[in-house]
This record gives sequence, structure tokens and C-alpha cells, in this order.
Amino acid sequence: MRILHLVHQYPPDYVGGTERYTQSVAYALRQRGHDVAVLSRRSADGHGVTRDVEGDVQVWAAWDGEVTALRRFVTTFRSPVLLDAFSRVLRATRPDLIHIQHLMAWPVALLREIREAGIPFVVTLHDYWWVCANALLITNYNQELCDGPHAYVNCARCALARGGTAGLWPFIPPLAGLLFWRNQALRRFLEAAEKVIVPSKFVRDWYTAHGLSEGLVTVIPHGLEVLPQLPRVQLDRTVRFAYIGGLAWHKGVHVIVDAFHDVKGDAELWIVGDASADPGYGQHLHTLATPKVRFLGRLPHDEIWRILSEVDVVVVPSLCYESFSLVVREAFAAGLPVVASDFGALAEAVKDGVDGLCVHPGDVAAWRAALQQFVDDPELLPRLRANVCPPFTLEEHVERLESLYVQCVDSQVGA
Repeated sequence: MRILHLVHQYPPDYVGGTERYTQSVAYALRQRGHDVAVLSRRSADGHGVTRDVEGDVQVWAAWDGEVTALRRFVTTFRSPVLLDAFSRVLRATRPDLIHIQHLMAWPVALLREIREAGIPFVVTLHDYWWVCANALLITNYNQELCDGPHAYVNCARCALARGGTAGLWPFIPPLAGLLFWRNQALRRFLEAAEKVIVPSKFVRDWYTAHGLSEGLVTVIPHGLEVLPQLPRVQLDRTVRFAYIGGLAWHKGVHVIVDAFHDVKGDAELWIVGDASADPGYGQHLHTLATPKVRFLGRLPHDEIWRILSEVDVVVVPSLCYESFSLVVREAFAAGLPVVASDFGALAEAVKDGVDGLCVHPGDVAAWRAALQQFVDDPELLPRLRANVCPPFTLEEHVERLESLYVQCVDSQVGA
């Protein structure tokens, strides 16, 4: 089968969860004999299209100027250059199926091109961008969780706050109308898909509660590449906690650093990640930290597995609704329990008191108490570790995708 993945950005330019997932799935499908191509949007001056081959996967990149927050938003409505680039890649790859990983920074008019070509497509919802232009369901004006549009007035306030123009109240009505138009166009795009894939039940329930047809949606958890197990390294009797991920406010790293400040006994907190997107936040974390907090910076992925072999517990203190969380599965693959915020897909992934602990998000005292339990109760760690189950593998995930792809292509042919 010829498969084209469309994504907003791709390694090595960007290395986030969606990008890593797309790359892993593309390579795995190629190894299973499929003809695979990936098309991403690049941020660069001018405009153009390039093609490379990486691991027998065609990697296409299109660009139409530098991608800023404003241009990313405007592109949803119109971009003749990107439409032309997409058409060019369609002609070159002739896919039997298109898998849209993310439509951010691409125009919704792609739907017309796909329909005219008669190609079935599926969409994976990696976050909440299809309803929330902010993608995180956290407001820019007061950093609180959002449950979705309220006549799009809150969405307009959020957009103005992100642009640093929160005081321009006269612009709220027209901007609310524009955001309504955006969401209607994106909804039509999703409803035209053969299937919409979500990585967790929480994401399925959230989107269907916001109007997506339940019959379109199928839950396929992300799979983890099976890597050689590194032997556990027992450095000493110190309990070592690890945070692994981006250093950003919505990830709640400050909560765990603040909570760790008053943890008594032999314990360390290792923080893996960099704050290049928000240097001020990174500096704030350093001011909160005690000498028992180690900042390891951004590490290559193979180094992450070494870290997991040397620590005892992984912490995921997110303040936003995670849609899945690969780091939870990586911890489980390493046989480690997880302490996670008790909401969103994290509450679905971690069983409180079984393979980890669930803590109220943002509650510093509750997080401190949870961490202290591991220091005070030497039986807790082995008890939780004994209940950790291996996560869904990448091979299992790709097998489910293949089956779904075949159904979609067959359905299109029989239509």
C-alpha cells in the first residue's frame, strides 16, 4: 500500500511527541513492505518543496515563509503555495491512503484536493487543536483549564492574550466569528475522514462531547518501540525521581520542583529537558531548586533509556489534559512506577496505588506528600513496580493501523 503521512512539523527540525510518533510509524510501515512518504511544513524564508529519502521513507517538506503563531493561524484559511505543494506531492506519491497526523499550519482547502483525487484519509487527534486553536485547553489570559468554546468569546480573548493585545476588546466579536468559522471548517474536515483515530478514551470522550460523530472514532493507543532492556543500576539507597519532557509551565515542572523542596530524607529529583522555548521559565525552575535537584538538559532518546535504568520513579505533573503521554509508557517499559496528575489521559494510564500514584494537579502539598511516601515507606516502590505491565508495542500499534487502512481503502473502492 502507498501511504502518505501529513504532519505540521518533522524531525530533525522539531522533535516532539507527534513528530516522533509520525517518524516511528512511517519507518515501521516501510519495514512491513509499504511505500511510505511523509509531508511536513517547514519554517523558512521564501517558498518551495524538497524531497529526501530517510530509511527508505520519502520525506517531503514544503514551506511558505517563517511559521509564526499568526501565520500558523492564518494559513488554516488560505495558502495557495502550500496547496500547490500538496498537489505536487500527491502526484508524485500517488497514495492509496492519506494519514493526517496534524493539520496545524496547513490550509483546510486540502480537503478539496483530497476529495478530487478520490483518496481515502484518516486523521489522528494528538491534541485538542481541532477545537482549541491553542491546542492545550489552557487559557492564555489566566492559565486555567478550558472546557471548550463559549460562543467563542473566550476563544477570542485567548487569541488576543496570546498576541499580547488582551486589551483590544472591540476585536472580540469579529475574532469570535472567525474562530467559529475555523472550527466549522475543521469539523467538516474531520467528518469527511474515513476514520478518526485517538490514542486514549479520554480524547475520544472529549471530542464526542464536543460534537464529533462517535461512529467515526476509534481508539488505538500509541505503541512503544521495544528496545533492549538495560540492567537496573542501583547507585545507592537514595530514591531518585525523574521528570522527562519539555520545560514549560503547562507541564507543571515548577509544581514538582516546589514540592520536592521540603521532601525529607535521601532523595533526588532529576530533570531531563530544556527550556529553549521559554528561557525565563527555566531560570525560574533553577531559583526554586535545592542542591538535590539535578538539571540534565536535553538528552538524545537513547540516553533517556539509560536515565530510566538509574532512577526509581517517573513524575508527570502536567497542568493540562494530556492526550496520551509516551513518557508514562517508557517508564512502564523500564519497569518504573509513575506519579502523575489525576486527570485527562494520565488518570487513564496510571492506576492509583497499583502501578503508581495519582495526585491532584497543581497541589504542591499533595505532590510533596506523594514523593515523601517513597522515602518513608521502603515497601511502596517494590510493591508498585511488581504491578507495572509492559505497554502496547509499536508493532501491535502498526498492526492495528494496517487493519484500519485496509478497511478504509476497501470501503472507498466499494463505494
